[in-house]
This record gives sequence, C-alpha cells and structure tokens, in this order.
Amino acid sequence: MTKEFEARTADFIARKGLLHKEAPVVVALSGGADSVALLAVLTRLGYDCRAAHCNFHLRGDESMRDMRHAGAVAEKLGVDIYIRDFDVPARMRETGESVEMACRSLRYKWFADLLDRDGAQAIAVGHHREDRVETFMLNLMRGTGIAGLTSMRPRSGHVVRPLLMSSRGEIEEYIASLGLGYVDDSSNSSDLHRRNRLRNSILPLMEDKFPGAMNAILRTIGNLEEAEAIYREAVDSGVRDYMSRDGIDMKSLRGDEHAATLLFEHLKTYCFTYTQICDMLSGAESSGQRFFSTDGATVAELDRGMLSLREASGCEPCDSDVYPVALQHDIVSPVHIIVTQADVSTFRPEGLGADVAYFDASMLDDDAYLELRHARRGDRLVPFGSSKSKLVSDLFANAKYSAEQKRRAWLLTCNGEIVWIPGLRNTAAFPVGPGTKRFLRLQLKK
Repeated sequence: MTKEFEARTADFIARKGLLHKEAPVVVALSGGADSVALLAVLTRLGYDCRAAHCNFHLRGDESMRDMRHAGAVAEKLGVDIYIRDFDVPARMRETGESVEMACRSLRYKWFADLLDRDGAQAIAVGHHREDRVETFMLNLMRGTGIAGLTSMRPRSGHVVRPLLMSSRGEIEEYIASLGLGYVDDSSNSSDLHRRNRLRNSILPLMEDKFPGAMNAILRTIGNLEEAEAIYREAVDSGVRDYMSRDGIDMKSLRGDEHAATLLFEHLKTYCFTYTQICDMLSGAESSGQRFFSTDGATVAELDRGMLSLREASGCEPCDSDVYPVALQHDIVSPVHIIVTQADVSTFRPEGLGADVAYFDASMLDDDAYLELRHARRGDRLVPFGSSKSKLVSDLFANAKYSAEQKRRAWLLTCNGEIVWIPGLRNTAAFPVGPGTKRFLRLQLKK
C-alpha cells in the first residue's frame, strides 16, 4: 500500500507538473489525516518540505491539541514547522467576513508570506477526491458555469493539490502503514455548514441509493475539463479584444452582451465567484476596489476602469512596512537614497526635481526619529512653496498614480511628520534658510 500510494502520487505530480525538487514546498499541516499524509508522502518522495500550522484558537483545548500533534508529526518526519496564532474575531470585525472566510484569508496570506520568505515554489494542501466531489456539488447547487463544475484544480496559482486523485480511505490506509496518527476536527461532525451536511448526509445517501455515484461525478469532472479546453480558447479570444498591457478594459468589456460570462470564465482559474464578477462589472468605472479570490491567492483590482490581477502576497495594504533610517549615510533599503551633508556655504541647489530634496540638517537634532513607510489613510503634508497641507491621496491622484504605484510609494517621515515623497513631491519641512548652518541633500537613485 505504501509504495503504491507514493508511486501514484509521484505520477500525478509529474503528469500535472505540480512540483520540482529545486526549491522548497510549504505544506499546510493541520494535523488531520489529509495534511499528515501529504507531508509524509512529499517528504518520502524527496521534496524539501516546510510544514505550516495555523492556530485559530476557535476550538479551545482542541486547537492546542491539533497544534501539538502537528508539531509531533513534523518532528517525526524530520521537517521544520512554522506555527502561527491568529485573531479571527479581529479579522471578522475588520472585514465583515464569515468565520470560514476570515480563516481562509488569514491562512493564505500567511502562506504567501512564507513562500516569499523561504523562496518556496508552492503551497501544498491535502485536498482529496471526495473534497473535489463536494466542491462540484456545492457549486452546482449554488449555480455556476464550466469553471465551477470542473471545481477544485490540481493547481490554483501557487496552491497545489498532490492528493486530488486519492480517496480519504486510501489516505488513512497510507498513514496507518507509516505508523502515523492524525486528529479529527470535532466541528466536522456538525451539520452547521453546508459542506458538512453534504459530506455527512447527502453524499453517503447518494452512494447508497446510486452505487458508483462518486466515481461518476469524478468522470463528469474529467469530461468537462476536456470540453473546457475548447471553450476556454473561445473565451480567451473574446477577452483578448479588451486586454492591454495595463489589464482588462472593463468599460469596454461591459458593453459586450456576454461580458459576465467572458470575464467569469477568463478568471475561473483564479477562484473568483460569479457574484464577484458581477460586482467588478458594475464598478467598472471606479478605482481602488479589490476582490480577493476564494482561495486567497489572487487579488483583482480596479483602477480607473482597468482590471488587473496580482498575487495576494504584496497586495495587502502595505502600511505595516516601516523602516527606521539614519541620514548619516546612504540608505540602500527599501529604496536607494544618496545622502550628502555639507556646510551651508557650499549650498548650490541643483536638480530640484522630486528625486532630490534639501533639508536643514537641524532636522537630525534632538534624537530625531526618521523612518520610511507607505502611505496611510488620511496622510497629509505641506508641499514645498505652499502654506496649506494636502492629502497624500490627492497628490497620488493628481500624479495619476496607479493603485500599485500608490501602494508601493515610500514616504520619509521625521518624528511622524511627512517630509518627502521620494520621486513625487518635496515638502516645506525643515527648509534651508538664513539660519541654516549645515544642510542635507537627499537624492533618490532609481
């Protein structure tokens, strides 16, 4: 059983091109049977695995039990494990998401961070064939197109599912053959959630009344995948008329009688819902709207009528990125700024564009605290040559910054006051004047 399961998994990974052995793999390890089997089989197949366990603290002692078990499994398999605690209620208050969606968002955002940190190639999750049937049925009852009916894919962005063709029974047999244990989430026995009702009641009844129903559904999914290849070619051809280097022209697309279908099918591999597609079209002329895929891996963003897609990592608000800096020497990270300090007698202002800024060196007195950070809601500054403050967001808009440029722009602050937006705007803070003894010259090196 052990070798057969591993050979079948290795063949599936190779056929679908899911993984290679030149980079690490982040394995989502809940401690349940699916994730334990996934970590074990990938490790035994020779992949460099890093386990990642999320503790949402929603089930009291059971959550702590799961965390301890995940750690024990990782130790037994000789795999490093990362453990992260999450405040789900805080996320729900902030976003209005359901418990399930809040957990999903937090989980995949952290996984994406781990991808960047470890230089990993993918996030591997333990979905199996019963999960695929459940998703097919849920989407069918919800109302969907070919995208939803082909449901859970072997790959969605950086998320891979190496066990997708294995059954729950095969997974449990494999774990037993290796002498590994697993934990059960007690909430899985509750019919509070739609998926649980389907898993615990509907599908067993279908299989009892219509033997072979599960295999038939899986064959249907396979048939639809083949048909979808032809369908997708037609969809991509239709969407291509509205695409440019900046993304999809939503204003023009909205005038197409098949707009919703074209966009829904074009974005299907990114796990966006039909409801989200309709919202994207209705908000076609807006800017700053974001839509997060249901697997948390992708963000669709509207900016002046253009829709662009980005990986979720790096798409979350960046205002938590703060870098303390010292102006006694050049700054090399997160941006390269050349720093010069000299006596005011040598002051000859040149290069007065927004890439160069001059300040009275007294700004460094009294243990001044300087930092580089991203823009925050409500940020204001007084532009050079003006006596009135302006919103940074207005300056971005006037400069026709895209949403991505706004998100990535850096602000230099001194004791909390914005003194310079490198590359965009100089301020009236700490000007070189009659009382200046020494001055600072800062130049953004692009």
